[in-house]
Amino acid sequence: QVRLQESGGGLVQAGGSLRLTCTGSGSGRTFSDLNMGWFRQAPGKEREFVAASRWNRSTYYADSVKGRFTISRDGVKNEVYLQMNSLKPEDTAVYYCNTVSNTRGIGSWGQGTQVTVSS
Repeated sequence: QVRLQESGGGLVQAGGSLRLTCTGSGSGRTFSDLNMGWFRQAPGKEREFVAASRWNRSTYYADSVKGRFTISRDGVKNEVYLQMNSLKPEDTAVYYCNTVSNTRGIGSWGQGTQVTVSS
């Protein structure tokens, strides 16, 4: 099973940008043939789907982030990225990556990375 580690979170002002990184290790598998996604969980709320990149590099997004966030991947480094622009306070959450089926995470969850957007 692929182990996932998220990084790149932090504190940013509204309107700012952050780039999250998800690094995979273990099992010998790479992200190349996996559908990978980003999810987030705000305090007191359920974890929700944010964005996904299919094995063929096609992407899809939650309506709340469409046009502001971009998911991408590097097959050589076995990493998946989430570029977040025009951040809003409501984007504040712990962000997780995972293998994905439609909008559902199907692998093991990592520790996540905290993103805090101040107004």
